[in-house]
Amino acid sequence: MTKDRHGFDCDVAIVGAGPTGMTAAVLLAARGIRVSVFERRTTTSDEPKAISLDDEALRVYQQAGIVDDLMAVIVPGIGTRYFDRKGEELFQARAAVPYRFGYPFKNPFAQPDLERVLAQSLQAHSLITLHFDSEVVGLTQGETGVSLSVKRGQDAVTVTSRYALAADGGRSTVRTLLGVAMTGRRYDTPWLVADTLGDPHTERYGMHFGDPRRPHVIVPGLHGRCRYEFLLHPGEAEAGKPPSFELIKKLVAPYREIEPDQVERAVNYTFNGLNATTWRVKRTFLLGDAAHMMPPFAGQGLNSGIRDANNIAWKLAEVVSGAADDDILDSYEAERQPHAAATIRASEKLGRVVMTTSPRLAEHRDRAVRRALDTADGRAFFEEMRYRPVARIDTGLVHRGSRPELVGSVIGQPRVFDSASHQVVMLDRILGSGWAVIGVGVSADQWREGKRIADCTAATTVHAPLDDKWPRGMPVDRVMIDVDGGLGRELAPYSGKFLLIRPDKIIAAVWDTSETDTVCAVVSRWSTRPGSN
Repeated sequence: MTKDRHGFDCDVAIVGAGPTGMTAAVLLAARGIRVSVFERRTTTSDEPKAISLDDEALRVYQQAGIVDDLMAVIVPGIGTRYFDRKGEELFQARAAVPYRFGYPFKNPFAQPDLERVLAQSLQAHSLITLHFDSEVVGLTQGETGVSLSVKRGQDAVTVTSRYALAADGGRSTVRTLLGVAMTGRRYDTPWLVADTLGDPHTERYGMHFGDPRRPHVIVPGLHGRCRYEFLLHPGEAEAGKPPSFELIKKLVAPYREIEPDQVERAVNYTFNGLNATTWRVKRTFLLGDAAHMMPPFAGQGLNSGIRDANNIAWKLAEVVSGAADDDILDSYEAERQPHAAATIRASEKLGRVVMTTSPRLAEHRDRAVRRALDTADGRAFFEEMRYRPVARIDTGLVHRGSRPELVGSVIGQPRVFDSASHQVVMLDRILGSGWAVIGVGVSADQWREGKRIADCTAATTVHAPLDDKWPRGMPVDRVMIDVDGGLGRELAPYSGKFLLIRPDKIIAAVWDTSETDTVCAVVSRWSTRPGSN
């Protein structure tokens, strides 16, 4: 590795080349940051652990420039179907607004395929070095950087970086070295998970069966792959030990015949609901399973790790490039830890209710859900998955202002006509990878005020009319036009206002010209650019 003029081997060192660590690497490199990734395994994992990528995660990979490669290894999914205690369908949970973020909603995949695509992307990028067979065994931190002790075979080297990310899993070495504890609960009930080949299932949705005699989950994948997960009864098997083929054959028998060579992977496992007490120690940050572990029932373990990577990557890029002070990095934990905690609680609750082994509770659950489905609010709650915690930010790099309900969530990604390229594109093609200011149905005079906020963050300025007229004389970088009603639906609540969009596509502020001074004072604290002073 070549040291920079400050003596660092890289800008950011990442410990762990699982999906979360590699996602952080490609996001950082896409923003011009030099990254080194260290993985103690000799290659990517061949264990299909995670099983579902949501639409927000695919949008993150769009920002990294690799989403087209990943689309080749997913099933374009439509959600989850829940079945009652008798095996009869209760409801289908799917996106409230299909394709709102520009991609299918909940997409089955095999983790080895994802890791292979990510590793190829890392190895092809000039700003990333990926080191397998490299175990981090020590870490020290100073005022300006981090030193990692890395063991490679019989050799040991020291690697220096400005910052470090710990994405080394639930048994994180870095978390242990930092002395960070985790709070929450460990669950003792074992489950059998079997990834199978040659399966007859072709559904594009996961299936949760709430049979109290044997709660189980089925998630079909690509090319005849299928995951089965079964709750195990006492004495059937022991967690941490491989299940017998006879047990696998017995459990999948209601759905298929199976031969030993059709079992790709099978383990007995228990799960945890844990959250790290702190996600930042000086210049090192925890993300993914190193920061939080959650039950699998909401399908949000890996997706939460991808949200972590998306949140910290752009902030590190701002700091390393000199566009912001180190203080903004404190917002990472403030923004991500509460949502992770809420997702853990929701996953635990979903598991208790959907996967109960109590016949009485299962009967009560089925009756209650069917009653709720007879009402509009009940159908929306279940079928639009409103029981999942909303990833809304209340504290951190957001200004809640006079309309706090409009701030802190991810903006959708409709298709729009772009005045610069004269093409129909998805929204993020216009917003770019940095900050953006959108003016919704505002005048040219109002834009002169709106541009004050854009100057603070070097933001792309985008005008969005809500009528059917072509705007003229707007002092902006781009104009975008609604082509199918999607942009109008997304921006209707913001008519006559400006939106400040962060690089991770979260709405950081909403204001009109009367609030410009207040917003400018807040946003200027997030940036060291000349326009922010």
